[in-house]
Amino acid sequence: TAEMPGLYAEGDYDVAGFAVGAVERSQILPRMSEIGAGDVLVGLGSSGVHSNGFSLVRKVVAHAGLGFHSRCPWEQQGRSVGEALLTPTRIYVKPLLPLIHQRVIKGMAHITGGGFTDNIPRVLPKSVGADIDAEAWELPEVFKWVKRAGGVAAEEMARTFNCGIGMVLVVAPEHVRTVVDALNGSGEQAYVIGGLTAFGGEQGEERVVVRNTGKW
Repeated sequence: TAEMPGLYAEGDYDVAGFAVGAVERSQILPRMSEIGAGDVLVGLGSSGVHSNGFSLVRKVVAHAGLGFHSRCPWEQQGRSVGEALLTPTRIYVKPLLPLIHQRVIKGMAHITGGGFTDNIPRVLPKSVGADIDAEAWELPEVFKWVKRAGGVAAEEMARTFNCGIGMVLVVAPEHVRTVVDALNGSGEQAYVIGGLTAFGGEQGEERVVVRNTGKW
């Protein structure tokens, strides 16, 4: 796991772990040859910051004059800032595996460091871009507070945080209803958040466009 700047003093050390998985070659994602303009992006709701972007979050907390034991300003439950920020990351393996086995998902992008901007292109062919509609879901309160308290631009939010979407799936139009219904039925929050577009790679052309961030 990444070392966090400012958390390790001289003489401290950390322990890193890893997991190894096995997959049949025919089941490997993304299926790049099948992904193209016209495919749909389905987003899965996150549980919070998801252990990512904390260097910026810590700066915003300090800038706001708060500590991690301070009462959380974006919640009503009375939790501390630290407790709210340490909400466990949502893991999507169990609800996604049946859909993967049905071959109705072409690709999956885990929205971690780099937000939408850096993570979604990892599962796309070079000739394909993504168009995302930020009005398709509600920005969680923690991100509204970070944006407001830190004066963070919407573009910076979209390339730093998950902004409420922890996983993005690439799905053919004819399979969208199946995927969304199955995920919502398993307790997830699934949203159709946009689609794939042709990408020419022209100078100044954005490969991932996040529209309608005005309400953020």
